[in-house]
Amino acid sequence: MPGLDPSVAARLTLTADGLLPAVVQQHDTGEVLMLAWMDAEALHRTLTTGRATYWSRSRAEYWVKGETSGHRQWVREVRLDCDGDTLLLKVDQEGPACHTGTRTCFDDGLLDSVEGTAA
Repeated sequence: MPGLDPSVAARLTLTADGLLPAVVQQHDTGEVLMLAWMDAEALHRTLTTGRATYWSRSRAEYWVKGETSGHRQWVREVRLDCDGDTLLLKVDQEGPACHTGTRTCFDDGLLDSVEGTAA
């Protein structure tokens, strides 16, 4: 299977482990669903199949979101940030995005914050 387009690969700024964080967002509402990791091959698979494919750091293998759970992500858009070190995937999420069974991985409540004062 051919790899990632060299012109795209040249724009990536990978971690020492060869990865990029991928922020995943519901395409129509803007809701942030999850964060995952991709390498060049996962990005290539995502771009060519339209299914979100990630690299599991804990299992050291590729995984297609929803392959076992049925909670698939259909990729609508993939964007690279200005530094080339973070991806944004806009997806159509089927069912919950989080492995805990919730819609988003970011619904566990707000953290307390320190309120600043205006100078």
